[in-house]
Amino acid sequence: MPAGVHGHFGEGSRFAIVRATFYEDLAERLTAGALAGFAEQGVPGAGVDVHEVPGAFELPLAAKACAESGRYAGVACLGAVIRGETDHYDYVCDAATYGIARVQLDTGVPCAFGLLTVDDMDQALARAGGGKRDSGYNAALATVHMARLVANLRSV
Repeated sequence: MPAGVHGHFGEGSRFAIVRATFYEDLAERLTAGALAGFAEQGVPGAGVDVHEVPGAFELPLAAKACAESGRYAGVACLGAVIRGETDHYDYVCDAATYGIARVQLDTGVPCAFGLLTVDDMDQALARAGGGKRDSGYNAALATVHMARLVANLRSV
């Protein structure tokens, strides 16, 4: 088992996945990748709670609620925004990106960015399952990595 998962988090350490379900199939794929990433880092599925929100715009508030609950060592934020014909894409991407970053800076709880911001469904599918471009998997790895780093720095 990788060093640090239990050494600094304790046996009962938990992580959260907050996922936007606007694109349900993509949310499922990203979640499967994240669960695989957490498992690879020594966090069993029972140590990960999944919370759903309607869309990417709602990710920051859910991440903040998870972070402030004191129950989680880190939060992986997952979802997809696919470019359309209006400016909606830009506003949602900006709000979600800024909001997720702000949550982790304000709370000190790592919040990984596993939000796909793509031009079309083909790009989304290429980043939502399998391979090194799996954003769910990579978000889980980043969440655990940063949670270890923060825990190690706080324990010094």
